[in-house]
Amino acid sequence: MTIHFIGAGPGAPDLITVRGLALIRRCGLVLYAGSLVPAEVVSEAPAGARVVDSASLTLDTIVDLMVEADRQGLDVARVHSGDPSLYGAIAEQMRRLDALGIAYDVTPGVPAYAAAAAMLRAELTLPGVSQTVILTRTAVRASEMPADEDLAALGAARATLAIHLSVNNLARVARALVPHYGADCPAVVAYRVSWPDQDAVTGTLADIRDKVKAKGWTRTALILVGRVLEARAFDDSRLYAAGHHHVLRPKA
Repeated sequence: MTIHFIGAGPGAPDLITVRGLALIRRCGLVLYAGSLVPAEVVSEAPAGARVVDSASLTLDTIVDLMVEADRQGLDVARVHSGDPSLYGAIAEQMRRLDALGIAYDVTPGVPAYAAAAAMLRAELTLPGVSQTVILTRTAVRASEMPADEDLAALGAARATLAIHLSVNNLARVARALVPHYGADCPAVVAYRVSWPDQDAVTGTLADIRDKVKAKGWTRTALILVGRVLEARAFDDSRLYAAGHHHVLRPKA
Protein backbone atom coordinates (compact mmCIF):
# COMPACT_ATOMS: atom_id res chain seq x y z
CA MET A 1 0.00 0.00 0.00
CA THR A 2 1.02 3.63 -0.45
CA ILE A 3 0.14 6.98 1.10
CA HIS A 4 -0.58 9.42 -1.73
CA PHE A 5 -0.17 13.09 -0.79
CA ILE A 6 -2.37 14.90 -3.30
CA GLY A 7 -2.70 18.60 -4.08
CA ALA A 8 -6.40 19.29 -4.70
CA GLY A 9 -5.79 22.75 -6.16
CA PRO A 10 -7.17 26.09 -4.97
CA GLY A 11 -10.84 25.16 -4.68
CA ALA A 12 -12.61 24.46 -7.95
CA PRO A 13 -13.17 20.68 -8.17
CA ASP A 14 -12.07 20.57 -11.81
CA LEU A 15 -8.68 22.12 -11.00
CA ILE A 16 -7.38 18.94 -9.39
CA THR A 17 -4.96 17.05 -11.64
CA VAL A 18 -6.06 13.99 -13.59
CA ARG A 19 -3.54 11.93 -11.62
CA GLY A 20 -4.75 13.22 -8.26
CA LEU A 21 -8.39 12.44 -9.04
CA ALA A 22 -7.52 8.97 -10.32
CA LEU A 23 -5.73 8.21 -7.05
CA ILE A 24 -8.68 9.36 -4.94
CA ARG A 25 -10.97 7.14 -6.98
CA ARG A 26 -9.09 4.00 -5.95
CA CYS A 27 -8.04 4.62 -2.33
CA GLY A 28 -9.67 2.85 0.58
CA LEU A 29 -8.99 5.73 2.99
CA VAL A 30 -9.30 9.41 2.07
CA LEU A 31 -7.98 11.99 4.54
CA TYR A 32 -8.75 15.53 3.48
CA ALA A 33 -8.56 19.08 4.83
CA GLY A 34 -12.29 19.71 4.94
CA SER A 35 -12.16 23.47 5.37
CA LEU A 36 -10.24 23.94 2.11
CA VAL A 37 -10.85 20.89 -0.08
CA PRO A 38 -14.22 20.82 -1.89
CA ALA A 39 -16.59 18.00 -1.02
CA GLU A 40 -16.98 17.18 -4.72
CA VAL A 41 -13.36 16.02 -4.84
CA VAL A 42 -13.59 13.51 -2.01
CA SER A 43 -17.01 12.37 -3.19
CA GLU A 44 -15.06 10.64 -5.97
CA ALA A 45 -13.74 8.11 -3.41
CA PRO A 46 -14.81 4.54 -4.27
CA ALA A 47 -17.86 2.94 -2.69
CA GLY A 48 -17.01 1.63 0.76
CA ALA A 49 -13.99 3.88 1.22
CA ARG A 50 -13.56 5.63 4.54
CA VAL A 51 -13.52 9.42 4.11
CA VAL A 52 -12.21 11.45 7.06
CA ASP A 53 -12.04 15.24 7.48
CA SER A 54 -8.66 15.93 9.09
CA ALA A 55 -9.40 19.55 10.06
CA SER A 56 -9.97 18.71 13.73
CA LEU A 57 -7.31 15.99 13.99
CA THR A 58 -3.79 16.14 15.41
CA LEU A 59 -0.70 14.89 13.60
CA ASP A 60 -0.60 11.82 15.85
CA THR A 61 -4.18 10.90 14.99
CA ILE A 62 -3.60 11.38 11.26
CA VAL A 63 -0.53 9.15 11.33
CA ASP A 64 -2.38 6.55 13.39
CA LEU A 65 -5.06 6.38 10.68
CA MET A 66 -2.36 5.91 8.04
CA VAL A 67 -0.71 3.14 10.07
CA GLU A 68 -4.02 1.33 10.49
CA ALA A 69 -4.68 1.59 6.75
CA ASP A 70 -1.21 0.17 6.12
CA ARG A 71 -2.02 -2.82 8.35
CA GLN A 72 -5.21 -3.38 6.37
CA GLY A 73 -3.41 -3.09 3.03
CA LEU A 74 -5.35 0.01 1.98
CA ASP A 75 -3.99 2.80 -0.18
CA VAL A 76 -4.51 6.25 1.34
CA ALA A 77 -5.30 9.55 -0.38
CA ARG A 78 -4.03 12.36 1.84
CA VAL A 79 -5.65 15.35 0.15
CA HIS A 80 -4.32 18.86 0.79
CA SER A 81 -5.45 22.16 -0.70
CA GLY A 82 -3.43 23.95 -3.36
CA ASP A 83 -0.02 22.42 -3.93
CA PRO A 84 1.18 20.43 -0.91
CA SER A 85 4.78 21.61 -1.27
CA LEU A 86 3.81 25.09 -0.04
CA TYR A 87 2.56 25.41 3.55
CA GLY A 88 1.15 21.91 3.20
CA ALA A 89 2.54 20.45 6.45
CA ILE A 90 3.41 17.28 4.55
CA ALA A 91 7.09 17.16 5.56
CA GLU A 92 6.25 16.29 9.17
CA GLN A 93 3.92 13.53 7.99
CA MET A 94 6.52 12.14 5.60
CA ARG A 95 9.13 12.18 8.37
CA ARG A 96 6.85 10.01 10.49
CA LEU A 97 6.20 7.65 7.57
CA ASP A 98 9.93 7.36 6.87
CA ALA A 99 10.51 6.31 10.47
CA LEU A 100 7.74 3.73 10.18
CA GLY A 101 8.89 2.38 6.82
CA ILE A 102 5.59 3.22 5.10
CA ALA A 103 5.75 4.10 1.39
CA TYR A 104 4.38 7.38 0.07
CA ASP A 105 4.45 9.64 -2.97
CA VAL A 106 3.37 13.19 -3.80
CA THR A 107 1.11 14.49 -6.57
CA PRO A 108 1.36 18.25 -7.13
CA GLY A 109 -1.61 20.59 -7.37
CA VAL A 110 -2.45 24.03 -8.77
CA PRO A 111 -1.17 26.60 -6.23
CA ALA A 112 -3.35 29.49 -5.05
CA TYR A 113 -1.03 32.18 -6.42
CA ALA A 114 -1.34 30.71 -9.94
CA ALA A 115 -5.12 30.58 -9.65
CA ALA A 116 -5.18 34.17 -8.39
CA ALA A 117 -3.07 35.34 -11.33
CA ALA A 118 -5.45 33.52 -13.68
CA MET A 119 -8.48 35.18 -12.09
CA LEU A 120 -6.81 38.59 -12.47
CA ARG A 121 -5.61 37.76 -16.00
CA ALA A 122 -2.17 38.84 -14.85
CA GLU A 123 1.36 37.64 -15.57
CA LEU A 124 3.48 37.81 -12.44
CA THR A 125 6.76 38.17 -14.33
CA LEU A 126 7.10 40.91 -16.96
CA PRO A 127 10.26 41.91 -18.85
CA GLY A 128 11.82 45.00 -17.32
CA VAL A 129 9.34 45.03 -14.43
CA SER A 130 9.85 41.87 -12.37
CA GLN A 131 11.39 38.52 -13.15
CA THR A 132 11.07 37.09 -9.66
CA VAL A 133 8.12 35.91 -7.60
CA ILE A 134 8.61 35.49 -3.85
CA LEU A 135 6.19 33.15 -2.08
CA THR A 136 6.06 33.93 1.61
CA ARG A 137 3.82 34.56 4.60
CA THR A 138 3.84 36.44 7.88
CA ALA A 139 3.48 35.03 11.38
CA VAL A 140 0.13 35.36 13.13
CA ARG A 141 -0.58 32.20 15.12
CA ALA A 142 1.42 29.87 12.89
CA SER A 143 5.12 29.04 13.19
CA GLU A 144 7.45 32.01 13.59
CA MET A 145 9.25 33.25 10.51
CA PRO A 146 13.03 32.69 10.35
CA ALA A 147 14.94 35.80 11.41
CA ASP A 148 16.35 36.46 7.94
CA GLU A 149 12.99 36.15 6.20
CA ASP A 150 11.15 39.18 7.54
CA LEU A 151 8.96 40.93 4.99
CA ALA A 152 11.02 44.12 4.92
CA ALA A 153 14.12 42.14 3.95
CA LEU A 154 12.27 40.24 1.23
CA GLY A 155 10.70 43.46 -0.03
CA ALA A 156 14.10 45.02 -0.64
CA ALA A 157 14.27 43.08 -3.92
CA ARG A 158 11.03 44.74 -5.11
CA ALA A 159 10.02 41.46 -6.72
CA THR A 160 6.43 40.33 -7.13
CA LEU A 161 5.20 39.07 -3.76
CA ALA A 162 2.59 36.40 -3.11
CA ILE A 163 1.92 36.59 0.61
CA HIS A 164 -0.03 33.69 2.10
CA LEU A 165 -1.87 33.32 5.41
CA SER A 166 -1.56 37.02 6.18
CA VAL A 167 -4.83 38.82 5.48
CA ASN A 168 -5.12 39.61 9.20
CA ASN A 169 -1.67 41.21 9.04
CA LEU A 170 -2.36 43.63 6.20
CA ALA A 171 -1.47 46.75 8.17
CA ARG A 172 1.91 45.29 9.10
CA VAL A 173 2.45 44.05 5.55
CA ALA A 174 1.88 47.53 4.15
CA ARG A 175 4.15 49.19 6.71
CA ALA A 176 6.97 46.79 5.90
CA LEU A 177 6.68 47.17 2.13
CA VAL A 178 5.95 50.86 1.55
CA PRO A 179 9.61 51.92 2.04
CA HIS A 180 10.64 49.60 -0.81
CA TYR A 181 7.66 49.63 -3.18
CA GLY A 182 6.08 53.02 -2.49
CA ALA A 183 2.63 53.70 -1.09
CA ASP A 184 1.20 53.75 -4.63
CA CYS A 185 2.37 50.22 -5.44
CA PRO A 186 -0.50 48.01 -6.62
CA ALA A 187 -1.78 45.39 -4.20
CA VAL A 188 -4.50 42.79 -4.63
CA VAL A 189 -6.19 40.56 -2.09
CA ALA A 190 -7.75 37.52 -3.75
CA TYR A 191 -10.41 35.74 -1.70
CA ARG A 192 -11.37 32.06 -2.07
CA VAL A 193 -9.92 31.92 -5.55
CA SER A 194 -11.73 29.52 -7.94
CA TRP A 195 -14.55 28.84 -5.46
CA PRO A 196 -18.07 29.94 -6.50
CA ASP A 197 -17.83 32.97 -4.20
CA GLN A 198 -14.36 34.07 -5.30
CA ASP A 199 -13.68 37.78 -5.11
CA ALA A 200 -10.81 40.23 -5.20
CA VAL A 201 -10.02 43.71 -3.96
CA THR A 202 -7.56 45.85 -5.88
CA GLY A 203 -5.82 48.87 -4.50
CA THR A 204 -2.44 50.12 -3.38
CA LEU A 205 -0.32 49.55 -0.31
CA ALA A 206 -1.80 52.79 1.02
CA ASP A 207 -5.45 51.73 0.89
CA ILE A 208 -5.67 47.94 0.53
CA ARG A 209 -6.14 47.28 4.25
CA ASP A 210 -9.17 49.56 4.54
CA LYS A 211 -10.74 48.03 1.43
CA VAL A 212 -10.27 44.49 2.72
CA LYS A 213 -11.47 45.42 6.20
CA ALA A 214 -14.70 46.65 4.64
CA LYS A 215 -15.14 43.22 3.07
CA GLY A 216 -14.65 41.48 6.41
CA TRP A 217 -12.24 38.87 5.05
CA THR A 218 -10.22 37.14 7.76
CA ARG A 219 -9.02 33.92 6.10
CA THR A 220 -8.66 32.05 2.79
CA ALA A 221 -7.17 35.09 1.07
CA LEU A 222 -3.90 35.71 -0.76
CA ILE A 223 -2.07 39.05 -0.98
CA LEU A 224 -0.28 39.97 -4.21
CA VAL A 225 2.02 43.00 -4.34
CA GLY A 226 4.08 44.35 -7.23
CA ARG A 227 4.26 46.68 -10.19
CA VAL A 228 3.36 43.82 -12.56
CA LEU A 229 -0.23 44.22 -11.36
CA GLU A 230 -0.58 47.55 -13.16
CA ALA A 231 2.13 47.46 -15.83
CA ARG A 232 1.07 48.13 -19.39
CA ALA A 233 4.30 49.68 -20.69
CA PHE A 234 6.70 46.74 -20.71
CA ASP A 235 8.96 45.18 -23.31
CA ASP A 236 7.85 42.14 -25.27
CA SER A 237 9.73 39.07 -24.16
CA ARG A 238 12.61 37.83 -26.28
CA LEU A 239 10.95 34.41 -26.57
CA TYR A 240 8.95 35.24 -29.68
CA ALA A 241 10.95 38.21 -30.97
CA ALA A 242 11.71 38.00 -34.69
CA GLY A 243 15.39 38.66 -34.06
CA HIS A 244 15.73 36.00 -31.38
CA HIS A 245 17.08 32.75 -32.80
CA HIS A 246 17.39 29.35 -31.13
CA VAL A 247 17.49 25.68 -31.98
CA LEU A 248 13.76 25.54 -32.76
CA ARG A 249 13.80 28.81 -34.75
CA PRO A 250 17.13 29.01 -36.57
CA LYS A 251 18.36 32.23 -38.08
CA ALA A 252 17.05 32.55 -41.64
